[in-house]
Amino acid sequence: MVDIARLRRYLNPRHVAVIGGHWSDEVIRQLEKIGYQGEIWPVNPKRDELAGHKCYPRLEDLPEAPDAAFIGVNRDATIEAVKLLAEMGAGGALCFASGYAEVGNEGRERQQRLVEAAGDMPIQGPNCYGLINYLDGVTLWPDQHGGKRVDRGVAVLSQSGNVAVNVTMQRRGLPLAYLISLGNQAQTGVAEFIDAMLDDERITAIGILIEGLPDIPRFSAAAARALERGIPIVAMKSGRSEAGARITVSHTSTLAGADNLYDAMFERYGIVRVDTLPVMMETLKFLSIAGPLDGNRIVSLSCSGGEASMIADLAEGRDLAFDDFDSASRERIRATTHELVHVANPFDYHTFDWGKGENLKRTFTEVARSGFDVRMIMLDWPPRDVCDPRDWNATLDAFIAACDAAPGASVVVSSLHESLPPEARDAMIARGIVPMYGLGETLTAMEAAVWIGRRQRAAAAGRPSAMTPVAALDVGAVRIVDEAESKRRLAAYGLTVPAGRVTDAAGAPDAAAEIGYPVVVKAVGAHLIHKSDVGGVALGLVDGAAVAAAAEGMKGLSDRFLIERMAPGALAELIIGVTRDPQFGPVLVIGAGGILVELMKDSQALLFPVARADVEAAIARLKVSRLLDGYRGKPAADRAALVDAIMAVAAFAEAHADSLVELDVNPLLVFEDGVMAVDALIRSL
Repeated sequence: MVDIARLRRYLNPRHVAVIGGHWSDEVIRQLEKIGYQGEIWPVNPKRDELAGHKCYPRLEDLPEAPDAAFIGVNRDATIEAVKLLAEMGAGGALCFASGYAEVGNEGRERQQRLVEAAGDMPIQGPNCYGLINYLDGVTLWPDQHGGKRVDRGVAVLSQSGNVAVNVTMQRRGLPLAYLISLGNQAQTGVAEFIDAMLDDERITAIGILIEGLPDIPRFSAAAARALERGIPIVAMKSGRSEAGARITVSHTSTLAGADNLYDAMFERYGIVRVDTLPVMMETLKFLSIAGPLDGNRIVSLSCSGGEASMIADLAEGRDLAFDDFDSASRERIRATTHELVHVANPFDYHTFDWGKGENLKRTFTEVARSGFDVRMIMLDWPPRDVCDPRDWNATLDAFIAACDAAPGASVVVSSLHESLPPEARDAMIARGIVPMYGLGETLTAMEAAVWIGRRQRAAAAGRPSAMTPVAALDVGAVRIVDEAESKRRLAAYGLTVPAGRVTDAAGAPDAAAEIGYPVVVKAVGAHLIHKSDVGGVALGLVDGAAVAAAAEGMKGLSDRFLIERMAPGALAELIIGVTRDPQFGPVLVIGAGGILVELMKDSQALLFPVARADVEAAIARLKVSRLLDGYRGKPAADRAALVDAIMAVAAFAEAHADSLVELDVNPLLVFEDGVMAVDALIRSL
């Protein structure tokens, strides 16, 4: 377990040991360039000095244990240096070298030795680029970077070193507080760095760029604490394809998929997931300057009907409300502008007052007073070497003045990324106004801020619990429970199943008569996973002769048969399943069922423990949810019974967490009144 107190020493060190040669020269130059105020101790037995600083021949010769060390030597010497630093009591070390787990079995063994050498001393990497603390002026960074000192801002943690370099070069006005290249995350990773930063009030938001996470329970604990403290997290994770999903005998595991489980975890802990670096930068910037939003009501200003239409089109389908002005606000706004201006939202204020700062200020002030959660104005500046920017500057000044005393967030957005000059951008940030690049990115960022605001308010009533470590199961000992027994076990936890009996072929007609027609006949056996594919199911049988013939035809599959009452008139078919992931543990999956499983791939994954509210929200996100509301004149389905059924499956899974491998209920028929599980499969130890 990493010592978080030592990690905090490492993040803001009083002294830095720089071990190595060529790369270490540059580390020292970058420390001096950013204005590092602590002591710098180069260590190199073959040189007298590095970048003008006297070298110590050995780590043992240092005045004391350094708070931070940059290790710029080869992979094997790195292990020796880490061991010695850990014994000395150093705060932490950055392992720059590659050649560890990323290169195969030999590298994995080498990485294990590195972790053992570190003990509880934090090590960053290996195979990582470095760390920059823009708050306190610390750079363990062997290259140039594009950032500058800030008083508060966003921490960005990137698994990729080159992406980290690119982030430092952004010119969007994103205030970077920390930039950390994670590398292999052999011991200290995203979770530990987040945990170490959460008590720093200067951190306004956290961005993570990852391929995966090595310790899901550890990350979930840090994410839960971030949600509780109100620090937003934005994630960009590669790997949305289904290629990495485990293929097993059930549909559930295929539907879950490794990437879907990350989505479920992000949903649980209020983490916004984005797909591109520009969207991530804009979302983090909005959250850092404006913060999460209390509501989703947006008012848009532009001096063009075309721009207003663009906003209206891009807002379609988003969780953003461009409500019209109330009558009192509309009249106040109309009194400040030309009689030909139509006052509506999005608001085209026309060009009648273009360049007239005082007139615009009056109009913008009334808009700012109209009660929206966010007011945004579209403004694209011309190039200074071609045009006079005074009219654009006057519009910005009027907007800033109008927004100064008004509640809510204020945003200036340029539709083209190159059309917002740095001086205007910096003036906005100084006044608490968010400068945004790109209409789509801006709306996505605001939608994310609305969602995070809701999640933080919900967390105030009950923080989501961290996930527990997953116990490994011996999958070689797994057995399949046949359908009849699976249904019996699930029914004991409250799942509704059809009336039915297990019998031999001779007793099938009598069993059907006792149950009542029409019936279904199914061959029973643990080996019959997909019975319909091999002729093991006969539906809609209405007399004893048909039942006898069906059972006789299935004798080659089994000598046991399940006779059940048919349940016609379903409004929808769903699948409820539980699968077990090696990282995430048991996972509940809800989706479109029956023949639609493969066709639609419409599913939601939930992590345990599962709350009823989580289930209700997951159902609402399904495409098939529309069928439950009453589609094309059909009645609405019994959602309460559906949730009860899902919670029954969840209760069974929790009670058998130490033995359950996977479970499928497919299909679960949903009716106007009640539900019915017509097929089930359990795999367990």
